[in-house]
Amino acid sequence: MRLGVLDIGSNTGHLLVVDAHGGAAPLPAYSYKEPLRLAEHLDDNGDVSPTGIAALTAFTAQALVVAEEKGCEEMLSFATSAVRDAGNSEQVLTHVEAETGVRIAVLPGEDEARLTFLAVRRWFGWSAGRLAVFDIGGGSLEIAAGSDERPDVAWSLPLGAARLARSEFAAQPDEEQLRQIRRRIRADIARDAGHLLRAGTTHRASATSKTFRSLARICGAAPSADGPLVPRTLPLAELRQWIPKLVAMTPEELAALPGVSPSRTHQIVPGALVAEACMDIFDLSELEICPWALREGVILERIDKLSVNDPS
Repeated sequence: MRLGVLDIGSNTGHLLVVDAHGGAAPLPAYSYKEPLRLAEHLDDNGDVSPTGIAALTAFTAQALVVAEEKGCEEMLSFATSAVRDAGNSEQVLTHVEAETGVRIAVLPGEDEARLTFLAVRRWFGWSAGRLAVFDIGGGSLEIAAGSDERPDVAWSLPLGAARLARSEFAAQPDEEQLRQIRRRIRADIARDAGHLLRAGTTHRASATSKTFRSLARICGAAPSADGPLVPRTLPLAELRQWIPKLVAMTPEELAALPGVSPSRTHQIVPGALVAEACMDIFDLSELEICPWALREGVILERIDKLSVNDPS
């Protein structure tokens, strides 16, 4: 069947149209996305601003038109950290539903980590052994690990690249301020690190999301034009060498780096600090970049349910 997956992230609204069949990889048929930057459309009370609500509503209405034009039989809609954590989350979703007829579900952080883990497990397969997965989004960081298709540990932290850019990097921090930001990030991640570390040896560690892909590209990974099957890694040693350079760069210089979108230059340094902290705290020398992430996890879970209901 043809599915439309509407992903309202903290940075981007993305409709992915896929041809989904039991036992087969989700085959992307069409992609429509817009930079909503909801994590940066929060007012001082933590509410999504009228501008953010208007942008989300307009995008959802257009996504519905695109899904219908592309022949989608069903549309799965979900929102992540920016809407989840907003003080006016329910009002935002009620407004979007009233204007478009689309009810967007709020995905809890643990479910976000769980579904991303499912996608990465299916991509790498059982030979990956015990798998650890890290995902830096715009609003949150998800961490999950396990030996099966469901992780035995999964949690979410408010350490997304856009969120940190807004709260910690509104002005260029000096050296001491940067040290304090780095310390706070590491303390937040380390607080629950024992959940993963105590559960057993990690045989493979992977990362998903635009932030990790951009960092890997900066550190020498193959460009996206080479296709998803090319192995890509983010080495800790390379990342450590790059962070001081990234801190010193202007937005124009950051935008000129391979793999960096001009609209996300302000998120590169916060994302790099979170990535470095994850690798340090969990003693990982590198992370393998997985092209599948949350959207694919949502699709795979839906396909699994279809297969159960119709085993033929």
